[in-house]
Amino acid sequence: MTVVSAKDLDLTFETGDGPVHALKGVDLDIAKGEFVSFIGPSGCGKTTFLRCVAGLEVPTGGTLTVNGMTPDEARRARAYGYVFQAAGLYPWRTIGGNIRLPLEIMGFSKAEQKDRVKRTLAMVDLAGFEKKYPWQLSGGMQQRASIARALAFDADILLMDEPFGALDEIVRDHLNEQLLDLWARTEKTTLFVTHSIPEAVYLSTKIVVMSPRPGRITDVIDSPLPKERPLDIRDTPEFLEIAHRVREGLRAGHAYED
Repeated sequence: MTVVSAKDLDLTFETGDGPVHALKGVDLDIAKGEFVSFIGPSGCGKTTFLRCVAGLEVPTGGTLTVNGMTPDEARRARAYGYVFQAAGLYPWRTIGGNIRLPLEIMGFSKAEQKDRVKRTLAMVDLAGFEKKYPWQLSGGMQQRASIARALAFDADILLMDEPFGALDEIVRDHLNEQLLDLWARTEKTTLFVTHSIPEAVYLSTKIVVMSPRPGRITDVIDSPLPKERPLDIRDTPEFLEIAHRVREGLRAGHAYED
């Protein structure tokens, strides 16, 4: 089943300095349950594509559907949870209160809110931290709380915009392992933006390599790696071969001319 489908997608921003071509001719289908990473240089349209899927930007050409609907219809149907680069937790709310916020807005009962907060905290290994405040948690724990908030209302699609980019490598490795385990357990269709080749290869069932602006897709790689992936899989020839192909796709992207 196709969850996200883009056909000849274009997006041009009109600015005071003239038009900015963010996306050009993007064709991509994402199936239910896939973990798809988007990788490319800064400004290549990775986040812009995610925002189009979320209905936060409106394409200027081509078509884009999410669960067979327009992105705006999918947004109103609460089809996705969004995890941003920064955790974005309200400092005056407890961790439980932050996770509860979308549930309050959506009108869930107090009993259902309590149950969902407890369940999602356990899913991201933060059980027992419900009454803590964001400043009492490490950066990695705050991002896990942000993921729990996106999971709380049980949307089918998880949109993640470089959520681990600001974290050190040790914490990032740990969260990559946890995210892969979480994805295996929930089977959410996940769209994940990253600048890290090892992260993209380790996490994904499919890797989308993008060119510098205007963002085009230079390669789509279906990963042959098994679903269960210990961190040391990154030392295997199979892993290194995929990483090499991603690197070559990034190089090829620079050959495009505007």
